[in-house]
Amino acid sequence: MELRPLRSFIAAAEDGNISRAATRLHLTQPALSRQIKGLEDELGVTLLERGAHSFSLTPAGELLLREGRVLLERADALENRVRATAKAQTIRVGYSPSLSAGILSPAMEAFSQVHPKARVELSDMTNQEMMDALVKGTLDVIVTVQPLKEMPEIIWTKVQQQTWRVALPRQHPLHAKKTLTPQDLNEQRLVVYSQRDYPDYWAFIGGWFKEHRINARIASECDGVTSLISAVEAGMGIALVVERIACLIPERIVLKPMSPQPQPIHISAGVLERQRNDKVFAVFVEELKRAGEMDLERLAAV
Repeated sequence: MELRPLRSFIAAAEDGNISRAATRLHLTQPALSRQIKGLEDELGVTLLERGAHSFSLTPAGELLLREGRVLLERADALENRVRATAKAQTIRVGYSPSLSAGILSPAMEAFSQVHPKARVELSDMTNQEMMDALVKGTLDVIVTVQPLKEMPEIIWTKVQQQTWRVALPRQHPLHAKKTLTPQDLNEQRLVVYSQRDYPDYWAFIGGWFKEHRINARIASECDGVTSLISAVEAGMGIALVVERIACLIPERIVLKPMSPQPQPIHISAGVLERQRNDKVFAVFVEELKRAGEMDLERLAAV
């Protein structure tokens, strides 16, 4: 027995009227009548006692209405489970540890409660690598700083705002100061992220140094947060970093606030514009946003 004529029969039986049921099912009245008659022929029973302008259910029709509802509920539930399994996709996420610390893990945990069968693959990348991979389609979501250059093919969602700090070894002369000024950085040896992989970082610090007339002395360019921390710890120089990096640095490094503060940066989640309606991606991005808000609340409470 096919489900389509069964649905048609149940709709007619529930409405008590062939014409109304046909309208609800977007069928013509003759087409609906043919489906019900075909179901009767298939089962070899009469389901409806037809009158001039109305009908009533036979005992066989009443049984089919009662049991058919249960059958359709089970069929719909099975269809939903099959579709959910087919949609259990892998989300490929690019991230930077220095930007997503305290955000990515709780977001993944919350996301797994909503989509337990979905897989999340993480790739630790530079900002430029993330952007390139997203555009090429080898990543689905990236967590990074929204670039200065406009990219209409990417939709951005703000996840968290972070302020800047100066990372320096405890033996550094500036360690004695509670708060640093821009001029404290003048003529200092600086450890920075590489210009090739982090062009927006360079654009930011270059503009800020120029604004405050700071003469930058680049001591080392690093390909990521791990090498940058190692260079600072080794005494090669000091570094401008975001405040959330605190959970990644060893005890031999301290973070100093600055006054006046540079403009804060916005950590954002990026997805391709053509995938903006993907519900699974949307849930993951929303969990990132929620985790970013909760992380700031935890930091404020410390």
